[in-house]
Amino acid sequence: MENYQKAKITELPTELPFTNLPKDIIEMKVKEGSKIRNLMGYAIGKMESDDTRVMLFTGTGRAVSKAITCVEIMKRRLKGLQQITKLSYKQVEELWDPIATEAGLDSLTVKRNLPAIWVLLSKDSLDPSEPGYQAPGSFDALWINSLKEEAQVQRKKRRGGGGGGMTGKGSKQPGSGKGEIPKKARS
Repeated sequence: MENYQKAKITELPTELPFTNLPKDIIEMKVKEGSKIRNLMGYAIGKMESDDTRVMLFTGTGRAVSKAITCVEIMKRRLKGLQQITKLSYKQVEELWDPIATEAGLDSLTVKRNLPAIWVLLSKDSLDPSEPGYQAPGSFDALWINSLKEEAQVQRKKRRGGGGGGMTGKGSKQPGSGKGEIPKKARS
């Protein structure tokens, strides 16, 4: 591919995985170079207003993780949002032209499938039987349980629990120190 340069990238149209969305829905198209601060300033401002009930976040390729980050920030800032997440692939067509035209090389068309995510956030109730549904606060409940488990493990470590008897460096058994003569060999 060192003899080619990328000339054009075309995202092939993809069918929206949600049905019955309002026509005036706010779609936050998260790109790889998008600044989270800018996205969140606009999105939170819109979602805090009473006339916005639903918002859709989309991301493709490397922007998927950034879209997820934006959604998690929204859910922490605005409590009570319901979520439905859909995953799929988006097809991208790349046109590569030869750098040296006199070399007799033809243009190449490469089709790639990139991962894509659509996350619907709503102040109103959504269908809990829909695949990808996440109830408000369910993420917090997961974190609370894992934090409790982690605290218990930390307490056990501080108390010296963790199974097994006292062996190794910190044991107070006779004959365990360096240069100490075992009891049988003492006279």
